[in-house]
Amino acid sequence: MPIAHEFDYMKPGTIEEAVAILAERGDGAQILAGGTDVVALLRDGAIAPEVVVDIKGIDGLADIRPAGDRLFIGTLVTFTDLIESELIRESFPLFYEMAVKVASKGIRNRATVVGNICSAVPSCDAGPVLLVYDAQVLILGPGGERTVHIDEWFTGPKKTDLQSGELVIGLEMSSSAQACGGSYVKLGRYRGEDLAQASVAVLVSPDYEYRVAFGAVGPTPVRARKLEAAIKGEEPTDEMLEVARKFIERATSPITDIRATAEYRTHMLEVMLERGIRAAVARLNGGGPEYGTRHI
Repeated sequence: MPIAHEFDYMKPGTIEEAVAILAERGDGAQILAGGTDVVALLRDGAIAPEVVVDIKGIDGLADIRPAGDRLFIGTLVTFTDLIESELIRESFPLFYEMAVKVASKGIRNRATVVGNICSAVPSCDAGPVLLVYDAQVLILGPGGERTVHIDEWFTGPKKTDLQSGELVIGLEMSSSAQACGGSYVKLGRYRGEDLAQASVAVLVSPDYEYRVAFGAVGPTPVRARKLEAAIKGEEPTDEMLEVARKFIERATSPITDIRATAEYRTHMLEVMLERGIRAAVARLNGGGPEYGTRHI
């Protein structure tokens, strides 16, 4: 089906020029980066912007680089960029594990990590991983720069804290996460291009402080802080894992839809959480499956 809606097309050469266009056009502007979601929405008539602002030509937005004691991931970084980055593979391998499980190779070549969280569907793959990495979203708008913690980024299904006229320029994570072990467990109906029925991200530090986040089992990806507190300092014994499982229903609110029932999601989260914790701890201690391995 062709795109029937008419709109202006603009391709700014700098971040400042892009922000100026967004500020002038306001809610009538639609940002185009990877386009895997935006083009489909345009085609289906789900959005009808006055102007599409293509930011793919802006220098610096496709960078993955150290930024002091933090890691910077630019707005144009694709999932394939994460997979192919030596810095990601060596220092932030949980990003790699998540990225290889996203859709198909063709989608990974185009879809951006920032676009994934800007679409803000509850099943977005990047959400749980950014939550356990304590990511910051870097934003530039008419009022200048501001930073939003990933905990406050998702405000509802397909809704974020991004305001009219603003542009996300990238993400930042603390380099302290390099010392951690992690895992990303994604449940789908089949291998290949499918949205998550449920997902779990786990990060564990050398002193056994855990970070756990869930996706596709609530209105937004969610960090399970009470669960984390309950298992803090504990190795993954059967008793510890039993305690962890008890917090799943408190942290999540799955629904029944075309992909799975609420009951199935809740049951599978118990399995996924146990496998995720065990894999993360094993990797922390120098063992476990290679990053990128399917856990379920």
